[in-house]
Amino acid sequence: MNFAYAELLSALRPELSLVVGALLVLAVDLPKTKRSLERRTHIACGMGAAALLAALVSLLGVGNLGNIWGGVLVLDTLALVARGGVFGLGLLTLGITAGTTRLRNPAEFVAVILFAITGFALMAAAQQLLLAFLALELASLSLYVLAGFDKTRAESAEAGLKYFLFGGVSAAFMLFGFSLIYGLTGSIELPEIARQLALSGPSPLLLVALVLVLVGFGFKAAAAPFHLWAPDVYQGAPAPAAALIASASKLAGFTLFLRLLWPGLGGVAGGGNGMAGWITVVVWLALASLLLGNFVALAQSKVRRVLAYSAIAHAGALLLGVIAAGWAGVAPLLYYVMTYGVATVGAFGVIAAVERHQPCVNLADLAGLRTKSPLLAGCLMVFVLSLAGIPPLAGFVGKFLVFSSALQAGCMTGWLALLAILLSAVALYYYLQILKPALVLPAQPDTATRIPVHPVAAITLVFAAGLILLLGLWPSLLLGLF
Repeated sequence: MNFAYAELLSALRPELSLVVGALLVLAVDLPKTKRSLERRTHIACGMGAAALLAALVSLLGVGNLGNIWGGVLVLDTLALVARGGVFGLGLLTLGITAGTTRLRNPAEFVAVILFAITGFALMAAAQQLLLAFLALELASLSLYVLAGFDKTRAESAEAGLKYFLFGGVSAAFMLFGFSLIYGLTGSIELPEIARQLALSGPSPLLLVALVLVLVGFGFKAAAAPFHLWAPDVYQGAPAPAAALIASASKLAGFTLFLRLLWPGLGGVAGGGNGMAGWITVVVWLALASLLLGNFVALAQSKVRRVLAYSAIAHAGALLLGVIAAGWAGVAPLLYYVMTYGVATVGAFGVIAAVERHQPCVNLADLAGLRTKSPLLAGCLMVFVLSLAGIPPLAGFVGKFLVFSSALQAGCMTGWLALLAILLSAVALYYYLQILKPALVLPAQPDTATRIPVHPVAAITLVFAAGLILLLGLWPSLLLGLF
């Protein structure tokens, strides 16, 4: 097989922009100067944003090229939209980093964010098991570092350690599953795997491989019962790191999940024909995630833990979209996960802005936010109501698209979609528990009387809130890309 390296470099211009940008961020911050920590943070975030903008421009120039480098990569509409979404969520993450975060090593933090986004972008375009695993681990190792980056807080170190340990075990499960698939089909390329499985059909060993792979992806998606890392990581990680884990990581992970399960393993999906396949396993993962995420979130009193368990519930709904993609296409799932990512980054941005001036651990710490900062209170309302699925915000449209496509997919997902719709009422309760202190209760006497918002953070949050409203009113702006 002839590999055209010039073609590969041209196709990977966005990722090269990110790698070069990360190295430049480190190089500029390397000399010892008298710059203040805040100025260093602004320079690092500005250079990181410039690298992401360059990646976006390069992405538009690359376009849809089909199979690249012997089929190792595929640059289709799915990869184009997912990579663009990852870059956009990265920009929002850098926006809240510049305006809210105080870290001793801002250049290293931004550089690791860029490396993580590079891994996400490669995940979205991978069409080979080896590249998919390497891209996934590049992103995962970067996220482990980001979760434990704040050395001044024991919670951050705990988050990084737990994330690393759980992630290492899940990676071993996934790699073992990939090795079994390779042994059964003789190939690591998804099109060839699909052809071989169409000839040989399912086997007991293949079902074992599917379960192992789904265990690994269940961890990446924070789906129950592989969710145990999520509450501690969301609680302890720096707010921008938690935002990136909850948004861009999910977008890239579900894109890779889609590409592996339907084009690669679609022939052994199982489901309505009575044959055992991966659909049955995904249905049970979705059910466990919906029930555990929604009901355990009711008992939480800490803001970030509410968002963590709501993320588990959203993972269950997204798994429904994965199954329904075989019948309704990828547009509903991609719309849902991208708009969920914007709302989640915005929610963590508000939390980070509050944390800069007062503690923001418990729900009660948000009391009086409407008087301390009407801007933050208004943005938080938009983000939380979108996560709850209230019209006319984008979260409502995303849930409607995924649930309706799941209902159309058949009896395997129809009853689960109805359950997810009923559980949305439960979700509304704990989301309102976030908004109640922020919008109704008076401020606590021992907290800040006013919370000033950094201009960069204010612009980022207002843009994210406006995007949620815009995509809710005109969903065709995103759906039209498919």
